[in-house]
Amino acid sequence: MAGKPGVKELLQQALDENIPVNAILKDGLIAGMEIVGQKFSAGEYFVPEMLLSAQAMKAGLKMLEPLLIGEKTATNGTVILGTVRGDLHDIGKNLVGMMLEGGGFEVIDLGTNAAPEKFVAVAKEHPHAVIGLSALLTTTMENMRVTINALRTAGLANPVIVGGAAVNQKFADEIQAAGFSRNAAEAVPLVKKILSNVS
Repeated sequence: MAGKPGVKELLQQALDENIPVNAILKDGLIAGMEIVGQKFSAGEYFVPEMLLSAQAMKAGLKMLEPLLIGEKTATNGTVILGTVRGDLHDIGKNLVGMMLEGGGFEVIDLGTNAAPEKFVAVAKEHPHAVIGLSALLTTTMENMRVTINALRTAGLANPVIVGGAAVNQKFADEIQAAGFSRNAAEAVPLVKKILSNVS
């Protein structure tokens, strides 16, 4: 927006005013992304606005990163994210990842075409993490079931959420996923709800 200060200018102003880094993150960046998510769910914002907001958030996080490392900021939890085997689509997954980071979560992104074994290996290192599976195609969504079965066979109890154009609540229930997210904005409150039930 012409004439309005951008995220970097506003962050610098907050830092110059000696506002604590955690407060800037929580009450500025994360709170801002929550509003973006609400506006998207209400149909006031669309994907371009979400992408711009997520990019602004990323720029803000990059600026705060050196200071956050010094303060060792606690996260809201960890989410392991990936597009299932056979599926190379990543725009939706990346948007979910940005929204989750904006919501204060640590995101471990396994990328696209992620094998069930990859999810199992990372979940073993992060037993309390929520796992997010994405599939755009009806031909690959069956690999969500395969991945959940692989996790359970390995004795892992990580809650799994699913999303993507091919997926719906009925399928999520059928494969015993802990939750279904229709879009990136829904992912943050869904993960918060699941983690509050687990703890």
